[in-house]
Amino acid sequence: TESKYHRHGESLKTRSTELGSAVTGSSLTTILPASSAVKKSIVLSSESRKELAKQAKVTKEERRAQIDGRHRYLISRLADGIDMSEQQVEETIISDDKFELIEQFFAPSGLKKLIFFYQDVLQQKSNASLRPDGSTNNLPQKKLFITMGSTEDFTGTCAFFLRTSDEVITASNVSQEVNFGMFDCTNGNILQGLEFFLSQIMIPALKSQQNWGAVKEGLKNSQIQEFLYAVDKFVSTLSSNRQNIEDKIQLTKVDIDIYIRNLQNPSDYITAG
Repeated sequence: TESKYHRHGESLKTRSTELGSAVTGSSLTTILPASSAVKKSIVLSSESRKELAKQAKVTKEERRAQIDGRHRYLISRLADGIDMSEQQVEETIISDDKFELIEQFFAPSGLKKLIFFYQDVLQQKSNASLRPDGSTNNLPQKKLFITMGSTEDFTGTCAFFLRTSDEVITASNVSQEVNFGMFDCTNGNILQGLEFFLSQIMIPALKSQQNWGAVKEGLKNSQIQEFLYAVDKFVSTLSSNRQNIEDKIQLTKVDIDIYIRNLQNPSDYITAG
């Protein structure tokens, strides 16, 4: 029995030694380069982030150098309408990845509108640590950003600039060629925000308008009166639809059994109807 255990022990020892050699000679040499590759990847990733940050800083300074009277006009209007300083608005604009839309708006026959959203956006803190499940702690923060108006949900305040002609926008004509407006959509209530904007701002402004361009009669002109009537009617319809959506108008439930229980001849059907 001792001899048998001794032989098995020798065999186990030999196999353990061979296994150890195999792991040391092949498996570990496979693992070690992978570990080194991970470290190298982390280093490269860190270097890439630094390079991207450096490029972003250069881009911001190039954009800052482009700012002139036209941009200052937009910045001052946004700062007046939103709870931000002009310096904060400027930093936000030159950091926006859609900054080129501003230049397209200024160009001759350029974009007809330039839209900004100011609302809560989920943003990850730069020093946020990963949770045990690998996710990060994202917190909603107010953010001003340029948008086309069709790619992001609208849940806050919309500030917009509209061109009145196809002329190139310059520092000297920006205040005449560009109109500024805002409407609030807090909590995503777009219809209510649009209704307030039209009824409390646009319609009073239109009805107090003295100069109607080629229409010399102004408010006395029948076409102008029809136009204002159409706008009033649209706002009324908008208000009605909004109230319907909010369930402020409810149809009364009627028990029809009492009307159809004894239907026997045509006169009964007429009565039920």
